[in-house]
Amino acid sequence: MSNPVFNNSAVFGDPRNRRGGAATQQQPAYGTPPQGQAGAPAYGTPPQGAQWGQHGAQTADAATLNQMYDAPSATTADTKRLTYDDVIMKTGGLLALLVVVAAATWVTVPGIWPIGAIVGLVLGLVNAFKRNPSPLLITLYTVAQGVFLGGISAYYESFYDGVVPSAVVGTVATFAAALFLFRSGKVRVTPKFTRWLLIAMVGYLAFSLVNVVLLMFGALDGWGLRGGTLGIVISLVAVGLAAASLIVDFDSIKRGVEGGVPAKFAWSAAFGLLVTLIWLYLEFLRLFAILQSSD
Repeated sequence: MSNPVFNNSAVFGDPRNRRGGAATQQQPAYGTPPQGQAGAPAYGTPPQGAQWGQHGAQTADAATLNQMYDAPSATTADTKRLTYDDVIMKTGGLLALLVVVAAATWVTVPGIWPIGAIVGLVLGLVNAFKRNPSPLLITLYTVAQGVFLGGISAYYESFYDGVVPSAVVGTVATFAAALFLFRSGKVRVTPKFTRWLLIAMVGYLAFSLVNVVLLMFGALDGWGLRGGTLGIVISLVAVGLAAASLIVDFDSIKRGVEGGVPAKFAWSAAFGLLVTLIWLYLEFLRLFAILQSSD
């Protein structure tokens, strides 16, 4: 699993990756007294000093039985189970909040984006490893990321005209394409697929850390290792990894819905999608900026 939000979840995680499991135990024959209770009365014998019919629940009348039979089947709303509508509503709400905060930050105080980046990183880690979702912490994470994205987008746009609209369009188009491929069954999430994705993401993370260190110590300037043709190729690979991560996210949500997990985990699903979409947008932002700088 690539996204730690889903990977560390007990409800969205792939059961094939879980260790252990309940051992199959041989049950005693039907009607056999429990082990260690050899003196227990035989099956069907009424309790000592009692006669059948003296105790027990009252028999429901015919009208009550008919009413129960005619009642509609319980829906996911009645059972408080996760639905796709829950995930869509939560994700849409968080994205709307993210855009509003980002736009406000861009117009008013774009220079505070490093604060948003640090707070967003801390809250992201806290939310990713919580066993139960916290709507408040997830909302605060969204606000912090909105501050970060609004400021960093304004910074990029000031140097590379038009990169922000291009990055937004690229993110939306990639999300739609990933969803189409997943729903059509053309791309299947298998253990081999997730292992490949995990290895590729670890390699990309290592490359990014090396590039940041070289830039910090002045060994390289500009885009560092991301400059020129190599930088364009690396950015395209990163976009592909983010798109593949989206497909894995969709598969995790599908398992959660089909497994009947509680509705509160719609917050976790929305948070996981938001994390991947933010990563995808940042990679497109960097890609279009590198393309402009190489002209």
